[in-house]
Amino acid sequence: MSASNVSPTALPAWTSLAQLAAAPQPHLRDVLKSDAGRAQRMTASAVGLTLDASRQRMSPEIQNALLALAAEAGVAEQRDAMFRGDVINTTEKRPVLHVALRGQNGPWGEAISADVARELDRMCTFADGVRSGAITGHSDKPFTDIVNIGIGGSDLGPRMAADAMAHLTGTGPRVHYVSNPDAWALYSVLHPLDAARTLVVVSSKTFTTQETLTNAASCQRWLTDNGVPADRVSSHLVAITASPAQSAQLGYAADNTFLFWDWVGGRYSVWSALGLPLAIGIGGAGFRDFLAGARAMDEHFCTAPLAHNLPVLMALSGIWNRNFLNCPTQLIVPYASRLVRFTPFVQQMDMESNGKRTHKDGTPVSVDTGAIVWGGLGIDGQHAYFQLLHQGKHTVPVDFIGVETEDTPLPMANTHHHVVNLNLRAQSQAMAEGRTVAATRALLEKDSNVSADELDAMAAQRSFEGNIPSNILWLDKLDPARLGALIALYEHKVFTQAAIWGINAYDQWGVELGKTMAKSMENK
Repeated sequence: MSASNVSPTALPAWTSLAQLAAAPQPHLRDVLKSDAGRAQRMTASAVGLTLDASRQRMSPEIQNALLALAAEAGVAEQRDAMFRGDVINTTEKRPVLHVALRGQNGPWGEAISADVARELDRMCTFADGVRSGAITGHSDKPFTDIVNIGIGGSDLGPRMAADAMAHLTGTGPRVHYVSNPDAWALYSVLHPLDAARTLVVVSSKTFTTQETLTNAASCQRWLTDNGVPADRVSSHLVAITASPAQSAQLGYAADNTFLFWDWVGGRYSVWSALGLPLAIGIGGAGFRDFLAGARAMDEHFCTAPLAHNLPVLMALSGIWNRNFLNCPTQLIVPYASRLVRFTPFVQQMDMESNGKRTHKDGTPVSVDTGAIVWGGLGIDGQHAYFQLLHQGKHTVPVDFIGVETEDTPLPMANTHHHVVNLNLRAQSQAMAEGRTVAATRALLEKDSNVSADELDAMAAQRSFEGNIPSNILWLDKLDPARLGALIALYEHKVFTQAAIWGINAYDQWGVELGKTMAKSMENK
């Protein structure tokens, strides 16, 4: 049986970790005070990203056991198999080669590299043509608005990245995104637009997705109802698909059809032609920088020792929290407002990939797998659900994401930036240290408005357990390359956890079940 099919509980390191988890562990507040070298020892950097894991509830012994677990589970071997183009998506009998989309030549062969390069060139040329006004619709007027129709990975990735790179869109066309087939979602986008100057991009791997085709058909009707001649409507339509014959049957012109392949999972597809809306927003050169950042993270993942490998370190802290500290959720809180959609993007990537209950050979998994990923902007969360984090009964591990530099063209931007990052650091420290009842009582005793009779009750209500594990992930700046590296970091984290659990991260039969049920109901 291959390493990827062995239950992790059969590995010696898993037994060691279980024993360590069962033993008493010091509180984070004591660890942080007593271990002066901890922050330096538990910080690692690569390609403009720095991971500070010093607030994870781990001793050096636990860290070493986790690294042994990664080695015993064959993480490096499984990683190499993916990058070789081996068939690691076993239920669909496909390789998993979203890494090939980053533009590098690799062991997957010249044919795949040539296909990727061709479509990348076509897409970037088209994107720049739309941005410059050289590519127009039926009236020869430049497009002012792009409407992307897609769902799941065909929406979440491009939309998230476009928000993150909003400062680079300049005077180019406005890009809108519609994923929900609810009529109002589409109407509210289309209503203020000029059909003659609107380009509709329909993104669907199979071109059979019910939600996407419903919106696409309505867009075509809107175009013709608003003055676009029926015989010229194809100049306002773009298809992005792995099924060009299917899109051609629906009237999409070959010159306006961009391809990706069945070895690209939807949630890993922003690097492909599905990134066209992003490329229109930031330009072809910006999109290539985005790919370059991901490619740099790929290189780090493939070459850095496990002990200094950012995706591996994040994956191992997640394994420890999920399987040994019994934390079922993972909170992701960016403290940069342009990353407002990053958490929903990772939510799909992680939960659709690792929400599995069987090994690759079909045998049941005996341990908990993918965590429930949730969250949003950290500053907003502080005034909402952070109360539960600090004083609720759940222990919720946190990924804090911050940007070290500020590039907003606002006179007081650096003041804003200071406030944002001050809050990030304060929250991570408060969650780690908490505040004891005794320390809280001492503070209250100095308050003349608190009576002696109230002290005990108020001290209990204003104390905090702390001991909440967290990472701080710093980007030195938020540009296309760093965004690409950040996404690739989480992709490889998800892969590493799947490798340890022995599950297939690249199918999604639960999603397919819902589609099948909807289709069967429609046909009744």
